[in-house]
Amino acid sequence: MKEISLIKHTKGALGLRVFGLGPKLKPTNGLIKLQKLLDNNAFWAKNRTINDLKECLANSDVIISLWVGKEIVGFGRALTDGIYRGVLWDIVIDQNYQGKGFGTLIVKNLLASKKIKNTKKLYLMTTNKELFYSQFDFKEVTSQNLLIREI
Repeated sequence: MKEISLIKHTKGALGLRVFGLGPKLKPTNGLIKLQKLLDNNAFWAKNRTINDLKECLANSDVIISLWVGKEIVGFGRALTDGIYRGVLWDIVIDQNYQGKGFGTLIVKNLLASKKIKNTKKLYLMTTNKELFYSQFDFKEVTSQNLLIREI
């Protein structure tokens, strides 16, 4: 079996974002592989450009990627003020690796990260994975409305 590597990227994921680094800090075209992971496994993240992904990563506080060998099979990121509010974003597992605990691994590492672990309220949006996220104490909120502004 190929080696499984969980990478807790530094803020902004410089290695992944600029150099395409993967496990063991080796060049792997990581940014292109991330783009393909999102394109193939998340309808809401299709067609993100490399430049937009670079900016997205540069402005993220916590970034986790999961690799099997030289292939990225999971990803998640978070933004936070570190005290009051935070948001988990873009949690994606390759469909061929779902059901193996990889999503749990990514979410647990996001929640345990120094910037997120003491944040009082964390937000998360999901289309169809409410049951999965309930194991981490996320609950549906009916007392608030989701508002969105799209450009």
